[in-house]
Amino acid sequence: MTLGMALAVALGGFIGAPARFLMDRAISGRIESDLPWGTFIVNMSGSLLLGLLTGLDLNGHLGPVSGALAATGFCGAYTTFSTFTFETMRLIEEGDYLEAAYNVLGSIGVGLITAASGLAIGLAI
Repeated sequence: MTLGMALAVALGGFIGAPARFLMDRAISGRIESDLPWGTFIVNMSGSLLLGLLTGLDLNGHLGPVSGALAATGFCGAYTTFSTFTFETMRLIEEGDYLEAAYNVLGSIGVGLITAASGLAIGLAI
């Protein structure tokens, strides 16, 4: 990895992490629920974006530095598997088994659909 690539990933992460925090707080502040909707929306929008970027990359519309910045850096910092896991475990610990199951199945199912949709859009462009 070149210094330019490493800096692109770092810059993307520098933008992605606060974007995740702000998006999660904006959504969580508006929806009162046991389900972690902020994390869900962040991860689904990130899946859509990463699918789109992958499609653009496969079509040659995304250079290596742009891809490192947007896909690896931004999407890597924006989406959050660890928070998803933590919040699912919290639901289980609180005895909210059905909500935990909804969170897991919904995140995986919708995540695959949004990533596939983004990929299809990126390939069509």
